[in-house]
Amino acid sequence: MSGPRVLLADDHGLLLEAFEKLLEPSCEVVGKVGDGRALLSAAAELEPDVVVLDISMPKLDGLAAGRHLRKAHPDIRLIYLTVHEDPDLAAECLRLGASGYLLKGSAASELFDAIHGAMEGKAYVTPLPTSAPEGDQRTDDESLTPRQREVVALLAGGLSMKEAARRLGVSPRTVAFHKYRVMNEHRLASNAALVQFAIRRGIVTV
Repeated sequence: MSGPRVLLADDHGLLLEAFEKLLEPSCEVVGKVGDGRALLSAAAELEPDVVVLDISMPKLDGLAAGRHLRKAHPDIRLIYLTVHEDPDLAAECLRLGASGYLLKGSAASELFDAIHGAMEGKAYVTPLPTSAPEGDQRTDDESLTPRQREVVALLAGGLSMKEAARRLGVSPRTVAFHKYRVMNEHRLASNAALVQFAIRRGIVTV
């Protein structure tokens, strides 16, 4: 079997079986585990390219397991699956270096794209109702939504995430969600890179 080597982690056995069958045509599912501790052991043994993991797992939750994996195996891509339509949670996953945040209800149609995007260094986030306010649509000539442009402009202009949140009337975690999504999509590794990106795009001037 060719394709990315994928390790699945979820405490629902039926979901594990369903995801394995879903991925079989283009991925090599090297293992399936049901809790966070087992995930750490399996990742060390099986050396997958991608780990698809549930956020809510027994013994060690997905976020904690992801932190351990990022330290021990920084080359492994992490794609989180959840039932939570929560931009704050998505922002936290991206901050931890995740390559994807998918809702379980849409995983059947999005998981392929998320895995193959992860292998190319891209991040995939399921569109979340609370993260895309009315009018927050991408324009044809820009790869940023209007809200993302606002966030980037304020942060590149020197405001902290808390200050930007107050200016926009949103939570700091919502600002973080947009910031880390932009940084992941455009492969920006630092705040300095974000500022340079904003200057190149004409979002801020010097």
